[in-house]
Amino acid sequence: MLVVSEEVREAIDARRPVVALESTIIAHGLPRPRNLQVALELEAAVRQEGAVPATIAVLDGRPHVGLDKDQLERVANEDGIRKLGHRDLPLAVAAGASGATTVSATALLAARAGIRVFATGGLGGVHREWTVTQDESADLGLLASTRITVVCAGVKSILDVPATLQRLETLGVAVAGYGTDRFPGFYLSDSGYPVEWTLETPEQVAAVMRAQDALDAPESTLIVANPVPEDEQLDPELHARVLADALHACEAEGVTGQAVTPFLLGYLVEHTDGASLSANLAAVRGNVRLAGRIAAAWAEEA
Repeated sequence: MLVVSEEVREAIDARRPVVALESTIIAHGLPRPRNLQVALELEAAVRQEGAVPATIAVLDGRPHVGLDKDQLERVANEDGIRKLGHRDLPLAVAAGASGATTVSATALLAARAGIRVFATGGLGGVHREWTVTQDESADLGLLASTRITVVCAGVKSILDVPATLQRLETLGVAVAGYGTDRFPGFYLSDSGYPVEWTLETPEQVAAVMRAQDALDAPESTLIVANPVPEDEQLDPELHARVLADALHACEAEGVTGQAVTPFLLGYLVEHTDGASLSANLAAVRGNVRLAGRIAAAWAEEA
């Protein structure tokens, strides 16, 4: 059922570096035609680091690991492409539906295909007002049971960051800052909260991955939290002001459930004149390049 492209399958079989990429940013995160341009740019960045990109999506009920240009164009331009978390995969397969994969679905399908490194922007997590809404991203539970290394810029800053970090600890998901002892804040280099572990090189990350296997540890994720460079982050004062306004607007308009995240992210883009989107893309580009280097370090010892 899992369709792995010939290039990706050959790389996995030969133990050459491969980096999984999600497709939600293509279908739902960026306007056309910029979304396709970014998708091709991110794949090219993986290749520049000596790794093979494996963008993941579901097309006509078939999960695909590794897309060709025509398939990327379809995800970017076709109307009706759904947004699929890991819980949606059996439904999409049975219905013959097409959809872009979120963090949870991408991580699951990548791991099933034998890919160990995955690059994304920011993870989902515990939402603000959790005690009232009980709203928590499905990313967390999936990462607690999937052996993969996720390179990200922390969790989305619209979330409850300290509660998310606590939840990750409870779930047994390892978190390390890359070159920092501070947890990144997606648009921001520093969320304001520390991390207990710091890794400085791709080789150190690969060593942790090997230790996971050697210890026969539980099948959980290693999160490598890679901050967006300070000179490319969203201005912290602007971020704080616009996010506060966005939260008030969300409450006033009665936005709830799965609609909260896209509402808040869209508000930030609009009211920062696109600066939040620029910071988001800067973070993703940095994560993709780092993931390529980690995959190469992992492959050297495989």
